[in-house]
Amino acid sequence: MSTKVLEAKNIVRDYHVAGGLFSPSKTVHAVKGVSFSVEKGKTLAIVGESGCGKSTLARIVTMIDPATSGEMFIDGQKMDIAKDALTPEMRRKVQIVFQNPYGSLNPRQKIGDVLAEPLVINTDTPREERRDRAMTMLRKVGLDEKHFNRYPHMFSGGQRQRIAIARALMLNPSLLVLDEPVSALDLSVQAQVLNLLADLQDEFQLTYVFISHDLSVVRYIADDVMVMYFGEAVEYGSRDEVFSSPKHSYTQTLFAATPRADVESIRARLARKAAA
Repeated sequence: MSTKVLEAKNIVRDYHVAGGLFSPSKTVHAVKGVSFSVEKGKTLAIVGESGCGKSTLARIVTMIDPATSGEMFIDGQKMDIAKDALTPEMRRKVQIVFQNPYGSLNPRQKIGDVLAEPLVINTDTPREERRDRAMTMLRKVGLDEKHFNRYPHMFSGGQRQRIAIARALMLNPSLLVLDEPVSALDLSVQAQVLNLLADLQDEFQLTYVFISHDLSVVRYIADDVMVMYFGEAVEYGSRDEVFSSPKHSYTQTLFAATPRADVESIRARLARKAAA
């Protein structure tokens, strides 16, 4: 029997912009009544161009920002930080991995301390156990003990993103939100990090919300896909359904604008270019 880890109903997020000397104040509707759910061990990819509201939605899911209206449930528990204070238990349920791994790591902290910090803040885990768990998680993401006492600037971009993923998993979250986690990485490193995420998902039965504009990445990692356009969810379904038969005109345009990397498509593009 499937279990819904995350369920969102009619999520709305408005921002009120103060007016100037010659312009009135206005309300920006960043997210407009979006509903979706994610089952345990599955990946929901949220796709769209910059400014479509996908990162705003990620901030609501991770309880960084409150929703203006709507309901959100994690593991069946209603989450509303507009009314209830954010507790350590609520923080443990959802963690986020940001696009820029270097910007999300404290340059003055050794990696061992970076990994242990969520346990220090949110649990009463003894120091020795924190060290053991941090060391174990370091190995899970493909690094080893020699990296434990190094600083973030001593790592490559791909290694730093592995560290950010390890830190997010230290609290055994129910849900991991990945906000453009590979877009700042080289293609070969992207593949390594995506494979790591897939392996960790299989091992720990992790549940992902994967934010991206890269359709090739989404096609590789997603179980379900939600396409956003100007704050609305214009298409929502299984990966195979959305990619094989997109219903909304925006989704069709988005897919048509994405270059295909298979050999026949490349040859066709070269032939058209030569003919022109």
